[in-house]
Amino acid sequence: MHKNIQILHIPSSGTTQYVKHSWVAHVNNKCVGHIHLQREANKKIKFLDAWVHEDYRRQGIFRALWNTRWEFVNKEFKGFKAYAWAKPMSLPLLLEKGFSEGDNCIYVEKQIKDNPPYGPQCFVSC
Repeated sequence: MHKNIQILHIPSSGTTQYVKHSWVAHVNNKCVGHIHLQREANKKIKFLDAWVHEDYRRQGIFRALWNTRWEFVNKEFKGFKAYAWAKPMSLPLLLEKGFSEGDNCIYVEKQIKDNPPYGPQCFVSC
């Protein structure tokens, strides 16, 4: 891993509606990566997106962020169930950590346009 990388934990704001923890990897106060988790109802933890700056990839930063978050989860959230929507590149690490693979999901998108109002349209005259 890059020798000057430091990881900073950004705790949740303390609200109960949206509990999110973040970790930022930085070099000389420049963000080079981040990873997040969100606490949900029914004792669930959702692992959210991670990102590493392209100039710092393949240096172990993603794994360091992941392991830092994992240590925090194992300390603070015993008895919770963690889950994630994994991209293919992240799947091997999740499987290595004991996660089980679920169903596949397909990405879809649609450009939102000025569509006519929902329902049949007809001219009404008085």
